Amino acid sequence: EQGLDSAGLAAALACAARLQAEAGAELVAQGVAAAGLRAVARVQLRYQGTDTALPCELPLVLAPASAIAAMRDEFERAYRQRFAFLMPDRALVIEAVSVECIAAGEHTPEATAAAPAPAHEPVPSAETQMYCPADEEPAGWRPARLYVRETLQPGARIAGPAILAEQNATTVVEPGWQALLGADGCLDLTRTRPRAMTHAVGTEADPVLLEVFNNLFMNIAEQMGLRLQNTAYSVNIKERLDFSCALFDEQGQLIANAPHMPVHLGSMSESIRSVIDRNPGMQPGDVYVLNDPYHGGTHLPDITVVTPVYLDLQAAGKPDFFVASRGHHADIGGISPGSMPPFSRSIGEEGVLIDNFKLVEQGRFKEAELLALLASGPHPSRNPAQNLADLRAQIAANEKGMQELQAMVAQYGRATVAAYMRHVQDNAEESVRRVITALRDGSFSLPLDNGAQIQVAVRVNAAQRSAEVDFSGTSAQLDNNFNAPRAITMAAVLYVFRTLVDDAIPLNAGCLKPLRVIVPEGCMLNPRPPAAVVAGNVETSTCVTNALYGALGVMAASQCTMNNFTFGNATHQYYETISGGSGAGEGFAGTSVVQTHMTNSRLTDPEVLEFRFPVRLDAYEIRQGSGGAGRWRGGEGGVRRVRFLEPMTASILSNGRHRGAFGMAGGQPGAVGENRVERSDGRVEPLDHIGQAEMQPGDVFVITTPGGGGYGPP
Repeated sequence: EQGLDSAGLAAALACAARLQAEAGAELVAQGVAAAGLRAVARVQLRYQGTDTALPCELPLVLAPASAIAAMRDEFERAYRQRFAFLMPDRALVIEAVSVECIAAGEHTPEATAAAPAPAHEPVPSAETQMYCPADEEPAGWRPARLYVRETLQPGARIAGPAILAEQNATTVVEPGWQALLGADGCLDLTRTRPRAMTHAVGTEADPVLLEVFNNLFMNIAEQMGLRLQNTAYSVNIKERLDFSCALFDEQGQLIANAPHMPVHLGSMSESIRSVIDRNPGMQPGDVYVLNDPYHGGTHLPDITVVTPVYLDLQAAGKPDFFVASRGHHADIGGISPGSMPPFSRSIGEEGVLIDNFKLVEQGRFKEAELLALLASGPHPSRNPAQNLADLRAQIAANEKGMQELQAMVAQYGRATVAAYMRHVQDNAEESVRRVITALRDGSFSLPLDNGAQIQVAVRVNAAQRSAEVDFSGTSAQLDNNFNAPRAITMAAVLYVFRTLVDDAIPLNAGCLKPLRVIVPEGCMLNPRPPAAVVAGNVETSTCVTNALYGALGVMAASQCTMNNFTFGNATHQYYETISGGSGAGEGFAGTSVVQTHMTNSRLTDPEVLEFRFPVRLDAYEIRQGSGGAGRWRGGEGGVRRVRFLEPMTASILSNGRHRGAFGMAGGQPGAVGENRVERSDGRVEPLDHIGQAEMQPGDVFVITTPGGGGYGPP
């Protein structure tokens, strides 16, 4: 690596000259003439202290000052295009040099052009009907002439609508086009009438366009997710895919999402609305970041980046749309590495709280201010450089979403896009209302391992096609960290009712419109600050989901936990959720060793896990017999064994260790999970549903995950 200065440029040019000589020699050895070779040299540039390098041309003939300026300009254009901001205070680093040697292709002389044939109008072989798209006339069937290609002479000119048939092909000449058969036998198609102006799609809901826009909106969120995955640094986001991306309307209502993490997606709207309410003077180029669970966040490691989208970049004030990405950061501080402390009792013990922080101000990345924030408080972030890298990736993902939304508006018009944002919500609302008419009243009580209880009643109003979801009777706010902010409770309700709809609709705010949700303030599902919440996002949300399925009588419980496993020290921090068994239902068995309901992340590939962290994955296997018995059996849990190679603190935050996932309709519950540490000297230390252990080289942490409940009598 070299800095982008005179010395670095000289080193890069010397390296390029050597590579050019090597590549040229290889081509000459293959019989290519040296005189016909040309070389293209490139460098990989990045900001010092970052890990995202971008390719730029290495000028081989410019003066040093001009070459450096040209490379910097090209890098900044590419970086701004991807990340939407620049870091002018950072030096540029040349990471790598590449040279491509190119030999010209063989030149084949063109055949002597035949003399043009006189143009004439041939006689058609038959008259027929052809369906034509709308132009100056409505779409429909029109008279057309049919020609046999083999009977035509050079110079034949055929105006559309017409059909040219031949032995191996059929050519359709549409209205406004002309076909001319040349002397060389080629058929030349040209437009004879200018293309009609494309009128904007209407704002009235059209069933076909509704499906088109459903997929367009979801596709934008998926592209955001791919950009985030490709540019992130941490294993959590890059490998485990513990992130979510979504689009929101000007009011902060969820419009569409990619199939990422349900617990993120259902709760992000509140974060967007919080940013809207507290930033009336936002400008194009601003980006906001927050993780506050009491303003739409889930728990502190889940950091949300919000970008307002302006169609007129010169305008200030109210944005037209919003895009947002939420990612689980490997560490944000707190009393234990990985920021998932099993024994936290207040939000301050769980890490750095970020509330409505302007991360980018009119295109300037506020790095120094952010680093100061990450270093603040009694338990600061252990790896702020990794936080910065992942936040830059989230900004880049939002920039991709903004670009795609702007392109969509350029194609269809703002009024149409805004109208179909409403239509997709209305369609989701109608889909849920249709499902509600088939439901019945029900209630369910789900106990947790820590003695708390989730109580829910669902009351259906068939006449109004609506339902009331009432969590009255749920345990009061807890002095542990299993409290779930109201946004998480709403996310669980949104997820459950969306899963009842068979149609392929986006998860959006429309799904909640037919529902009245009652969550008493001060209960564990709507706590008051500064209650600890780190387990509420993962464990309690999963329990709420299963309790709702129990009240609806839809299916047996899946594992009532995400089996949150974290380990780390001052250098390394890692977090994962571990799969278990899903519940069975009428006509289907549960799935074995799968992420269930509110989580949708992957596990890190063993090779990546062992390369990035000083651990070994001894085993990860199906736990046979752990699924609940029934006519349809619950899915099996798993057994995961992680061996440590250096001293670290390991923590487990789980549920389902005292009570198995309930069965349904006579089905049996799944087996409970288990946590333990197997010491290198042979001792075995059992851990409860929450626990922490100081691991030494050779110690093995074993997590046995619960099975899913069965459905129907065995």
